[in-house]
Amino acid sequence: MIAQRTLKSLTKAVGVGLHSGQRVELTLRPAAPDTGIVFRRVDLPEPVDIPVNAESVTDTRLASTISKGGAKVQTIEHLMSACSGLGLDNLYVDITAEEVPILDGSSASFVYLLQSAGIVMQNAPKRFIRVIKPVEVREGEGRTGKWARFDPFHGYKLRFEIEFDHPAITSTGQSFEFDFGSGRYTREIARARTFGFTKEVEMMRSRGLGLGGGLDNAIVMDDVKVLNSDGLRYQDEFVKHKILDAIGDLYVIGKPLLAAYSAFRSGHAMNNLLLRELLKQPDAYEVVSFEREREAPSGFAQLAPAW
Repeated sequence: MIAQRTLKSLTKAVGVGLHSGQRVELTLRPAAPDTGIVFRRVDLPEPVDIPVNAESVTDTRLASTISKGGAKVQTIEHLMSACSGLGLDNLYVDITAEEVPILDGSSASFVYLLQSAGIVMQNAPKRFIRVIKPVEVREGEGRTGKWARFDPFHGYKLRFEIEFDHPAITSTGQSFEFDFGSGRYTREIARARTFGFTKEVEMMRSRGLGLGGGLDNAIVMDDVKVLNSDGLRYQDEFVKHKILDAIGDLYVIGKPLLAAYSAFRSGHAMNNLLLRELLKQPDAYEVVSFEREREAPSGFAQLAPAW
């Protein structure tokens, strides 16, 4: 049986929010089978649980935000990406502010935290959402347009293409395909950092955003070059970070996907729109589990290797 997974023990992290600049404490705790991933705002007078699902996403400007009532948690995509990359199904995330800490700007720190706590199999079948017919969302036309799409595939792979007219980005690969069956999420994707431009940073800070951002947790560029003294972690780090984000955005559906995802100039908003479009079409997907490991796509029964 391909089984559900949770943590062996709890683990903690402290950091700052990318946009708020606010200090935040994060406690990641094991959860029972079929709990899913649940964020808990423990700083409120009455703690509020916010289960992660496609409908709980209420804002996709600059990051993915989930909410319930007046309580919200922003910038969940890097932690969600790490959970997806490690195959974690059930987890409580206690948080003391309304934004997940940015840490180093990638999902690598979350991967390290989760693997350090230990990952255990649970006595319950892992349930997958298998796409059985194409689903697509589009905005605009031609090269100025953007789109995201699911196609049927026995496994899970993501292909992303970006288009930035900037010398530091055009000199790198602007398209990449990643297959989850390779088991190389931690090596090929997890270390890719978020990125931005100095002029955007200045504009965001004037609006009270990006207050926690800097060269230690983002790739920052001026008009011609990368300003980080250590350069890029991957030759194609920009497009790999967009795949990292997409993995996190898509995992809010609540179950691992079996599909081929492809996108051009997509982002948090379009990724969530694609999930909602899929869920609106009951004939486009089915929920499946695998009693025998050999029936599952290759690579899905094994735990992701540690570094």
